[in-house]
Amino acid sequence: MPNFGRTVEGQLYQVGITTEAKLKSEGARQAWLKIQMIDESACIHRLLALEGAIRGVKKTELSEEVKAELKKFYLEHRK
Repeated sequence: MPNFGRTVEGQLYQVGITTEAKLKSEGARQAWLKIQMIDESACIHRLLALEGAIRGVKKTELSEEVKAELKKFYLEHRK
């Protein structure tokens, strides 16, 4: 999947998201919340990367509307 390497892949495995299908069913927001529980440094870029991966695009290709929605979510849920 685009947007992340071994570190994020490892974190996804740690939180029980071990397949692409599981990531898609969980969604980027829930996956990010789970990662944040094990890594408080999880940032907006990781959330965007997860969403992009689910959609099969680079995070920079997400629409401004999607980025704004994710930024709002991030600001409401960051530690």
